[in-house]
Amino acid sequence: MAISAFAVKVPSAEPLVGDLRQRFDATTKLGVPAHITVLVPFMDPRHITPAVLDRAQRALNRVAAFSFSLGRVARFPATAYLAPDPPEPFVAMTRALVDTFPDFQPYEGEHEGTVPHLTVAHGDPSEAAAVAAELQGRLDASGAVKADCASVVLIENSTGRWKDLHVFRLSPSTQTVKDSSK
Repeated sequence: MAISAFAVKVPSAEPLVGDLRQRFDATTKLGVPAHITVLVPFMDPRHITPAVLDRAQRALNRVAAFSFSLGRVARFPATAYLAPDPPEPFVAMTRALVDTFPDFQPYEGEHEGTVPHLTVAHGDPSEAAAVAAELQGRLDASGAVKADCASVVLIENSTGRWKDLHVFRLSPSTQTVKDSSK
């Protein structure tokens, strides 16, 4: 079944997590880079029209570009992940998209609330625990990953591999506007 999703790519995390994701996150082999999911699942790519893209852009315009860090390892039972700080802009983007497209709930409504995260390992609880320990050691040695969110990518999988469908640019942050006017 064809599917799409909104995600924030985090290329600055690849040096820290790329090899672990390759071994312990099956989506990596399907073309998914290090990312924080904003909304999955979204509609079948065949139904994504210019009008849908325009509605999504207007929803995402509610959140300005922002900086974040990935410095904390956390777990779901079968998943090890990096938690973004601050999480609120990611939650706000999810809410804005769900308000605009109420038929598409995060993870099909399977979980209560929204927990932004960058998955590093998923599937087996014991592997996730081991990866979490390895990841914590790496963070202790290197420090938090710093990143900027200036766009959200709509990705789709209609062929068995994920690929970019559309990029939504976020408006500049208030801080950026103030800095550029000096």
